[in-house]
Amino acid sequence: QVQLVESGGGSVQAGGSLRLYCTASGNIHDSSCMAWFRQAPGKEREGVAAIDSDGSTMYADSVKGRFTISKDNAKNTLYLQMSSLKPEDTAMYYCAADGPKLRVWLGFPQVAEYNYWGQGTQVTVSS
Repeated sequence: QVQLVESGGGSVQAGGSLRLYCTASGNIHDSSCMAWFRQAPGKEREGVAAIDSDGSTMYADSVKGRFTISKDNAKNTLYLQMSSLKPEDTAMYYCAADGPKLRVWLGFPQVAEYNYWGQGTQVTVSS
């Protein structure tokens, strides 16, 4: 059984930065493709950033140039460095694992394609 635990969320002013962490435990492989999703109140969960087993990444257009996804296999930890935060970045952020290989022509993987999820960490950006 795989467990994902997110941390690092909080409240910041617009223009600020936060770093999110997702620690994985259980039978998770280095080849597991992982991602960050977010969900704002009243909205559907949307993909933010994904990283493949070979280190290739994919980002939502809304966060390109501001967010960076990375992972440390030795520590079983996924990161999301968020900079130049905007009020519209306010949401619950979720870590997901065991997703599909990233294919640019297919776009960002869907929620249903990830088998494991964390409980989320809240990010609130004030103007």
